Amino acid sequence: MADMRRIPCVILRGGTSKGIFLKTNHLPQDKDLRDKVILEIFGSPDVRQIDGLAGADPLTSKVAIIGPSTHPGADVDYTFGQVSINTPYVDYSGNCGNISSGVGPFAIDEGYVAATGSLTTVRIHNTNTGKILVAEVPTEDGLAKVKGDCKIDGVPGTGAKIMMDFSGTAGSVTKKLLPTGNPVDTIQTSAGPLEISIVDVSNPCVFVRAKDVGMTGGETPQDVNGNPKLLALMEEIRAQACVMIGMAPDVATATAKSPAFPMVAFVAPAMDYVDFTSGQTIRKDQIDFISRMMFMQVLHKTYPGTGTACTGAAAKIPGTIVHEAIPHIDSLKVIRIGHPAGVIEIEAAFENGQLSRAAFARTARRIMEGYAFVRN
Repeated sequence: MADMRRIPCVILRGGTSKGIFLKTNHLPQDKDLRDKVILEIFGSPDVRQIDGLAGADPLTSKVAIIGPSTHPGADVDYTFGQVSINTPYVDYSGNCGNISSGVGPFAIDEGYVAATGSLTTVRIHNTNTGKILVAEVPTEDGLAKVKGDCKIDGVPGTGAKIMMDFSGTAGSVTKKLLPTGNPVDTIQTSAGPLEISIVDVSNPCVFVRAKDVGMTGGETPQDVNGNPKLLALMEEIRAQACVMIGMAPDVATATAKSPAFPMVAFVAPAMDYVDFTSGQTIRKDQIDFISRMMFMQVLHKTYPGTGTACTGAAAKIPGTIVHEAIPHIDSLKVIRIGHPAGVIEIEAAFENGQLSRAAFARTARRIMEGYAFVRN
């Protein structure tokens, strides 16, 4: 294999996503060449990603690039990339909260951060947004723990509970909690005028009422992904919001060059619905409201980590579409979001007008370590 180059890598599940973790010093410094290497490792562009390590799904086509911290308040640098399956493109315009939950364990196991007793705090500088995330990682014998009794919907079994606090990520892209200055804006769409809420925590997210786009809120991925008219409308909403907050100059560029962010979700008051992964009923009394979030132009099968932090913050902001969906929101410290595969909880709080807590539990597991081979 004289014409091949070995790149050390780790395949690691973080939350309900799976990513390929690479170190900065193992990749070319030239960004274009770096992205070519990453695309080859993943097997993109190809609908099956058959000639690479990725899994032909947006939730498994993610890269995390880790290196020593360049920020005085952080322990490690972390760059997230959403690797396109069908086009030769890596989107660095936002972050992934689920993959973020694997950064702390990776940093500890790779020696970037020394374990401190049974719980180690890792301050993560997300270079995509310039913000600091805080991971509280259970540790044992100097390494990240894997076994534990924390169960997260969308992942089989249990694992060690990692708490991820995204309160330091308000204004991640736009520098504003409410990028437009309003809790609600009205846009013109092909379906007519539509009210939206845009909130920027971890990643900017756009929220609409499920009923306003012809949905109940309890839809499965098959229901949404099999509805081309709905998919087109959701992308139209997302692309318009992308332009409104300055992430793209026009909607065509938003779709082509920022396909992952902002994310768009439709929300509804709590009701009974069926978990599409198990067939079990999620009862109205188990959740505070329902949300379905789109990711890469299809419905997320569970719920994004960054979307969780942003949704929790949005729920606590009076006047937003999320806030209005939860009649008892002011009394809640922990908000239960009903998603397609179950429930995710988020601790959200504001103090003196500032987001002081946006934390949720994840688990992570190293699956494979070794070398990926790329052509010289």
